[in-house]
Amino acid sequence: MKHLSSLNKYFWKYRWHFMLGIFFVVLTNYFRILAPQLTGYVVNTVVQSIKSPHINDFDIKKSEKDYDFIVRQVISSFDEKTGNKILYAGITLFVIAIISGFFMFLMRQTIIVMSRHIEYDQKNEIFSHYQKLDTEFYKTHSTGDLMNRIADDVSKVRMYTGPALMYFINLAAVLGFSIFFMFKASPRLTFVALAPLPILAIAIYMVNTIINKKSERIQALLSNLTTNAQESYSGIRVIKSFVQEKAMMNFFKNNSVEYRNNALSLAKTEAIYFPSMALLIGLSTLITIMVGSLDVINNYGDASVGRIAEFVMYIQMLTFPVSAIGWTASMTQRAATSQRRINEFLHTEPSIKNDEQPVSSKIEGNINLTAVDFIYPHTGIHALKDFSLQVNAGEKIAIVGRTGSGKSTIAQLLLHAYEPQKGLITFDGIPINKFNLQALRLQISYVPQDVFLFSDTVKNNIKFGVTDATDEEVEQAAKLAAVHTEIEKFSDGYHTMIGERGVTLSGGQKQRISIARALIKSPQLLILDDCLSAVDARTEKEVIGNLGRFLDGKTAIIITHRIFSLFEFDKIIVLDEGKIMEQGTHEQLLQQNGYYAEMYYRQQEQDNKANGL
Repeated sequence: MKHLSSLNKYFWKYRWHFMLGIFFVVLTNYFRILAPQLTGYVVNTVVQSIKSPHINDFDIKKSEKDYDFIVRQVISSFDEKTGNKILYAGITLFVIAIISGFFMFLMRQTIIVMSRHIEYDQKNEIFSHYQKLDTEFYKTHSTGDLMNRIADDVSKVRMYTGPALMYFINLAAVLGFSIFFMFKASPRLTFVALAPLPILAIAIYMVNTIINKKSERIQALLSNLTTNAQESYSGIRVIKSFVQEKAMMNFFKNNSVEYRNNALSLAKTEAIYFPSMALLIGLSTLITIMVGSLDVINNYGDASVGRIAEFVMYIQMLTFPVSAIGWTASMTQRAATSQRRINEFLHTEPSIKNDEQPVSSKIEGNINLTAVDFIYPHTGIHALKDFSLQVNAGEKIAIVGRTGSGKSTIAQLLLHAYEPQKGLITFDGIPINKFNLQALRLQISYVPQDVFLFSDTVKNNIKFGVTDATDEEVEQAAKLAAVHTEIEKFSDGYHTMIGERGVTLSGGQKQRISIARALIKSPQLLILDDCLSAVDARTEKEVIGNLGRFLDGKTAIIITHRIFSLFEFDKIIVLDEGKIMEQGTHEQLLQQNGYYAEMYYRQQEQDNKANGL
């Protein structure tokens, strides 16, 4: 339950909603509690005002079905004064019901509306925190789990801050008023009526413990189920191409069966709980009527039929709130479980943070990596070893090497997605960790190997980083990325919807639209991480040629495996196992006759064969 204390800041924010809600709960139950007293008064008035002293001498067997006759006899025994009392009491009960209903409406309008505001704020807080978390976090947590915590878990917390809290306050008010007036009327009957409450408290405690454990398990299973579904939808083309629909269906079904069984187990626990509450309430009513009747027969104290009726109504008023204890407790336990899961992420601090006095100055493009060592935390892979590199402003640098040599790691470090274990990275002589993260990344455009496009139009994907870009700027960026002509052939041109993750596009089109999205920012530093692997050699040469004109005065780092596109680069770095093995211009590296030269001649031979030479 301690996890729910993190919601206190929301209760304070909406304290006026909360306080008004409590006030309306009190008013609602204050007027409701008058009904049993009026009913008891009416019953006693009727009993005391019956004129015929022989009403009990009827031949019961003869008239046991003639209820109308008995009612007529009772009514005929009323005098005018008694009739007026009953009429006024009836009108008063009607007015009380209207007033109580009105305050009940206001009660819901304050507390339930408050819960909706809290739900809105909490979702925004979680999403905002998700945005701050670093790359490492997303490599160790599934998308389905993230979605489940911001959707299903927040929904369960809302059930606590709204309905569950409202019913709990309502129960407290009903209990307070009822017990006060019950003791005032008859302490003896009050103790009798409340006798089952200790049993109720023990039952609630035991069942709550079971519900809490089952809820935690169910939420974890639901996260797995959501993740499985999300991965299946995203990878549907792979599933179909390998004819794995049945296998994936069985996998999802097995997870779904486990979730269903656990959910049914929780439902059975709750199903036993609610009837038990009703049984205890019924037992309390039965004992009250029996003891009250004996008191009336034996003329004990001021016992009366009206008093019994009053107490029965008190118990009936307590029936729903008390029986709702189970539901409220269940919702509270589920909310506590969900809030714990939410807090796990909210209390997760990003490993990359802004400095206390971050620098937000414009970068020129002078980059230095000095004796950098980097090991990936989640895998332990030693990606860079005592790595040093100097890039001058305006230079075009190419990085080549075998798979796993550390090329992409350099890009990640320059984006400050990770912090190296050793060494120093500077921009224009300023350590990278001194820069404001947002200010730095706004000046860098990065296109990764695995490009990502949003389920939106081509135009909106290109202008994602510059939302106020004009149509001319969008088209110019597309032309630089050598994709403008193909976009114009789409059914709706730049307004064509491309589907989830760009599913309607080819791999090469997705890569070039991603490059256009990077170029429209006009960055000081452009990093392309092998993002032309899905295009043909001719198109790659066209894109690289366009970049040569666009990048005049800007710094560029191109990671690639195609040697023939690197003739015009100022410097080429050859990486192997996290270290620089060779560096220089294209001609210098060919003269060294090392790995670069081997790659170049091999690719040249492959191109000649492809062209029939």
